Amino acid sequence: MKIIKLLSVVTVFALAVLLAPSVYADKPSDLGFDDNGYNNNANLFNGTGSQWCEAGGQAPNCLDVWSYDNLIMKWNDEWNRGNEEYWANGPYKAWTSNEWNGNTENGSGEVWHYKIIWVGTSLEDSPYWREGGYPIWGQFEVIMDQGVYEDGHLWIAHGIPTGYGGY
Repeated sequence: MKIIKLLSVVTVFALAVLLAPSVYADKPSDLGFDDNGYNNNANLFNGTGSQWCEAGGQAPNCLDVWSYDNLIMKWNDEWNRGNEEYWANGPYKAWTSNEWNGNTENGSGEVWHYKIIWVGTSLEDSPYWREGGYPIWGQFEVIMDQGVYEDGHLWIAHGIPTGYGGY
């Protein structure tokens, strides 16, 4: 049962990673953060799950118990390019990172960190694929998925290398 709950958590977080960086956020005209926690000039989001929900036009509690967690997302310009091109003109040296911290008031109590890279539609057969990761969204690999929840620390993916270089 805990594995099923964990897989549900991974799915929610994974959707947040893919959609949040450029689909939901309006680009601010200044160089700072907008009201929703996005700084698209720096390819950075720093806010709560609720802020992410609202930025996407959803209810503030769209992430259920994770809505009050703090979320820091980072992505590179290649991630923006991929989103703009609907991932049709690879190869991309695209990566994104999600860091969830639920050790906040009313938070989930869980802490998770994900690293995701573009590998193309060949997935495991791609020259960009790394041993130890898992496929997601048809063109991406989760090269790091680890976190702390009620039963302790869990590593789900640990691609080798876990860094963003190596293309």
